[in-house]
Amino acid sequence: MAATVSTMLPLGTSAPDFNLPDTEGKRASLDDFEAAPALLVVFMCNHCPFVKHILDGLIGLIKDYQVKGVAVVGINSNDVENYPQDRPEMMAELARQENFTFGYLYDETQDVAKAYHAACTPDFFLFDKQRKLVYRGQMDDSRPGNVIPVTGADLRAALDAALAGQPVPADQKPSMGCNIKWKHGAEPAYAG
Repeated sequence: MAATVSTMLPLGTSAPDFNLPDTEGKRASLDDFEAAPALLVVFMCNHCPFVKHILDGLIGLIKDYQVKGVAVVGINSNDVENYPQDRPEMMAELARQENFTFGYLYDETQDVAKAYHAACTPDFFLFDKQRKLVYRGQMDDSRPGNVIPVTGADLRAALDAALAGQPVPADQKPSMGCNIKWKHGAEPAYAG
């Protein structure tokens, strides 16, 4: 299983805007979350074994932090022509099966993934109240095939610091997963 690591977008980067449909057809944009003390953007998809490996732990983590006011969106930017298991109707089915409490958005043009410099699934981006990037990296050290439990330790520590108004340590480990499935000829320069 080949793995791709996240690009590690520079800390302090402003959150790129988005306006994408969710699994129910409602649109969500960056402005919808302006009151939240932090925003977590997760690039994910249905079929990736790295996402499947952490999904239960991620859903639990999201619920834990939504009660603290954190806004969360999942974004699927994969090419659904070549990866039909990631089609919007399959996204809706997964969201229902797993009782997602967050919007699962479809980035058909892949422009949002490119704006975030997203490279893999999962890829995590945490923004503070001012929507400046304070964390990008892994959820924790667990990977498919290793025996490390899924705890969300790295992401939880970053969320706790952001919510407390404390600096998130700059020593952050890249996320690792399947590469975003770019449409033919659309792969961004940073991905290659």
